[in-house]
Amino acid sequence: MSIASFNNKNDKEHLVNDEILSGNMNEKSQIRVIGPEGEQMGIMTVGSALESAYDKDLDLVLISPASNPPVCRILDYGKFRFDREKRKKEAKKNQTKVDVKEVQLSCHIDTNDFNTNANNAKRFLQSGNKVKVLVIFKGRQMAHQEVGRQLLERFREYVAEVGNVDKAPIMEGRSMTMIISPVKQTTAKSAQPKPAQE
Repeated sequence: MSIASFNNKNDKEHLVNDEILSGNMNEKSQIRVIGPEGEQMGIMTVGSALESAYDKDLDLVLISPASNPPVCRILDYGKFRFDREKRKKEAKKNQTKVDVKEVQLSCHIDTNDFNTNANNAKRFLQSGNKVKVLVIFKGRQMAHQEVGRQLLERFREYVAEVGNVDKAPIMEGRSMTMIISPVKQTTAKSAQPKPAQE
């Protein structure tokens, strides 16, 4: 049975024990073996590595087939898979999805509209999202890009306590954009000493 036909039947990432012989390796093929404690056991034939694994009531797992020679490890494959799945779940749980919210300003925005947009941006940043701020230039306003820069600087100052500039203002077509990321929250409480218990 070829390695390809085996992989069609079985979606496992690693070949284990006799499955290692299903590809272009046989019992006399040489492999580098790593022991159960991570120790180097040197170059061995697949046959003797399998015997060594079985003697320890463990599995021989092909870890790196592309290496020369291929690398196998002796371990408890059930536990190995369980630990790997657990790590994947933990990593997934710790990934926080960051959305990029967009706020648009015009060169002649009035104070109320500016404050409303800036307060919305603050709310987005406090929720852990990034904010893309655009100043849109219309017609002859393109000749006065410094107005857009001043507006973005004013915006940056307004949200400074909750956000930092991630990407400085740049022109993109007829708009000037700036990206602001949320400030990492360090809890003030943890910095304060706990009151002594009576």
